[in-house]
Amino acid sequence: MPAARSSPPPVAGVMAELRTLEDPRMRAINERHGDDHGVNLTKLRAVAKRLKKQPELARELWATGDTAARLLAILVSRPRDFSADEYDAMLREARAHKVRDWLVNYLVKASPHAEELRVRWLDDANPAVAAAGWALTSERIATAPAGLDLEALLDVVEAEMKGADERLQWAMNTALATIGIHHAELRDRAICIGERLQVLKDYPTPPNCTSPYAPVWISEMVRRQERAGN
Repeated sequence: MPAARSSPPPVAGVMAELRTLEDPRMRAINERHGDDHGVNLTKLRAVAKRLKKQPELARELWATGDTAARLLAILVSRPRDFSADEYDAMLREARAHKVRDWLVNYLVKASPHAEELRVRWLDDANPAVAAAGWALTSERIATAPAGLDLEALLDVVEAEMKGADERLQWAMNTALATIGIHHAELRDRAICIGERLQVLKDYPTPPNCTSPYAPVWISEMVRRQERAGN
């Protein structure tokens, strides 16, 4: 007789487990960075590994509105589990920076809706949504640039990045650097834009890490590419 399949844990049980993982000190640190949760991410990943992929549980966890639960929901989901409209709603509902970042990087980028959402989000009036559009654009610049007007993207960066919201500014700066790193014909222009705008020039960068200041970032990554090619 085959063994009975165990039913997936109810959302209440998972939420109770997340509460046991809450660390007030970690919450205080995370809140300074715009993330209202206190769960160690290594422990959260261990919970997700045990639960495996469960899209219905993911939806229930997301519906709680709790940041740790939403991060877990992302980890137990597959990119194809949600429609474009669901992803759009989830991004707009997300409060915490890490939830938005994980949603885009772990799910949307690998979903069948990535290009549709990139176009939909790129010029959105909500800076957090527009930042997601620029993050998807950076991915395309690096991996599938055919059909993109890179000169026009540089025009937008040059005109709008300096005064953009912090998260949107960061995403536009990433696109600027990605163009400079991956497209030699536009490298000088990308560096010149970065030098003129000075965005993130004084960003505190730990030793042995690359500055996010686009001219330095571009030069360092190109140097590494050239060294690897020798």
